[in-house]
Amino acid sequence: MTTNSADAPWLTQEAYDRLSKELEHISGPYRQEIIDRIEAAREEGDLKENGGYHAAREEQSKNEGRIAELKHLLETATVGEAAENDGHVHPGTVVKATVAGDEMTFLFGSREIADDGEKLDVYSERSPLGEAINGAKKGEKVSYTAPNGKEITVEILDVQLYRA
Repeated sequence: MTTNSADAPWLTQEAYDRLSKELEHISGPYRQEIIDRIEAAREEGDLKENGGYHAAREEQSKNEGRIAELKHLLETATVGEAAENDGHVHPGTVVKATVAGDEMTFLFGSREIADDGEKLDVYSERSPLGEAINGAKKGEKVSYTAPNGKEITVEILDVQLYRA
């Protein structure tokens, strides 16, 4: 499902499909596996000192939170292909920039776009940095006010399409 809201997170079709499969797994077979572990632990007796029971309940809580998170994300996300590499910062691009004098490289967009194996920092288009650089082009300097009130200068050094 897609939405046209400017506040909606942006996902590639590949990320959307991957997250849909994850949701299907964790709300189906994995959820049942956790329920079965809880039942088995209950049958062991005293729950106060049953580490397996408490671990399974904690896992169930984490899983239910992830289910809710994925449902919301998939219901509200704008899904599409990355724009052509026109040298501008868009969701789904890897940005090399000088931020407050420090050079950094990061993925611009939702952390859900990134492959889990990637060691790439992710900055949302809704973050102060993200709002400042969205649409900026290679070579451009922009600035934004950090949460601490300081003015931060950003120079876009390079923009490449992200390929998972």
